[in-house]
Amino acid sequence: MSQERAVQASAPAGQAEEPERSEPSLSADSLPSADEPIPYLERTRDYYAALGYVEAYRWAAFADVPFAPLGKPLRECRVSLVTTAAPYRPGLGEQGPGAAYNGAAKFHDVYSLPVAPPPDLRISHVTYDRRHARVEDPAVFLPLGALGEACREGRIGALASRLHSAPTLRSQRATLRRHAPEVLQRLREDGADVALLVAVCPVCHQTMTLVARYLEQHGVPTVVMGCALDIVERCGAPRYLWSDFPLGNPCGRAHDSESQRQTLELALRLLERATAPRSIERSPLRWSADSAWKRDFLNVEGLGTEELARLREEFEREKASAARARALATSLSPGTGTASP
Repeated sequence: MSQERAVQASAPAGQAEEPERSEPSLSADSLPSADEPIPYLERTRDYYAALGYVEAYRWAAFADVPFAPLGKPLRECRVSLVTTAAPYRPGLGEQGPGAAYNGAAKFHDVYSLPVAPPPDLRISHVTYDRRHARVEDPAVFLPLGALGEACREGRIGALASRLHSAPTLRSQRATLRRHAPEVLQRLREDGADVALLVAVCPVCHQTMTLVARYLEQHGVPTVVMGCALDIVERCGAPRYLWSDFPLGNPCGRAHDSESQRQTLELALRLLERATAPRSIERSPLRWSADSAWKRDFLNVEGLGTEELARLREEFEREKASAARARALATSLSPGTGTASP
């Protein structure tokens, strides 16, 4: 059942603030139980602090949240999909299931691709869960199959002929000033009535929420589909379907078409039933009976000095690779923000 949750952030509307600090510990008593969400804001902060990054990232926080009501029945709506997954590009290193963070494979401008045939999109994002979910089935982050079925059954009026992207960047300004307006323009070109936005990694959840807010401000109803509850709550999504699954699996279990169908149906119902912003639906599906994935995610307990140094070196290497890719993209399309990969 949809529920409106209390506003968590105290920042003024339109302002981002430093996340409140808590004790950087992951004792057994503080680890999530099977039914409690992972505190991603805390985990990411403590993880990067352990790697030596002492200045915490300022996650977006808004008090006011826009909301665009659904203007007509879903059976008459054209639905568009917005993703943070990257097109596969041979020669840029490993990008397949379980691939390590690959900065070279990042994209830095909005792209659009036909939905038929399904494009080869992959995720090699930073800090999604590779240990407990290798993401071998692209349908867990790209629900084109479930959307096609919904279209054939008349649940939705049509699936837009293109999907669109939003780059996963730490810069909230770039997302709001460049990429969100570009996504809106492309949705209008396609005649889209509503948008589903699918998040993968922690920063993806912020990016998709920022884009959803912008779209709703301009009259496009949205649902963000993701797995990180606290990040989306803090940023303030108009509608959010929360699957308590490992990051990278917001659209259902791998190779489980029924769970993928059920997850999409929950998102569509949320579009229909939400009457106010910050409407959150929790999927009743469970990842597994074992909640070890919640304990293990970005848990630095037990990591020695050498392992932390190795992780930092690996992160710095991929960060530099991403910076080079961004510089190349900028040189090929200066100031446009519209290049395809």
